[in-house]
Amino acid sequence: MDSALFHLALPVDDLDAAAGFYGDVLGCRRGRASPRWIDYDFGGHQLVVHLVERDAMPAVATNPVDGEAVPASHFGLVLSWDAWDALLARFAAHGVAFAIAPQTRFAGRRGEQRTCFVRDPAGNYLEFKCFRNPDMLFATDGLDYP
Repeated sequence: MDSALFHLALPVDDLDAAAGFYGDVLGCRRGRASPRWIDYDFGGHQLVVHLVERDAMPAVATNPVDGEAVPASHFGLVLSWDAWDALLARFAAHGVAFAIAPQTRFAGRRGEQRTCFVRDPAGNYLEFKCFRNPDMLFATDGLDYP
């Protein structure tokens, strides 16, 4: 498959709060907008937040991963080691609370990565991670995950 851009649309219950998070906190460039949705450049991909009523927000299930209850419905970016550190500093500057604190997952094993989870103001989960060895992102051999 040729390299393609990813498009993700997700519900939010407050467009102004979403704009503050995706624009100000994450630094995503704003694209087209209407009174009911806003486009963002999310790491070179198209993220669209759509305004919905609070009671229409979906529930979140979790799945156990390396001792954490990871939200099964989440999205995010795989960053470089330095960009991940810079993002954590940005979160600290904006007072962003972590849903799952920054940590090293699969320490000392193939696929070792640093990860953290945050929630946007609508409750959508985002994961940001970086791999000690970026070649492990899609590796399938020799992995020993429980």
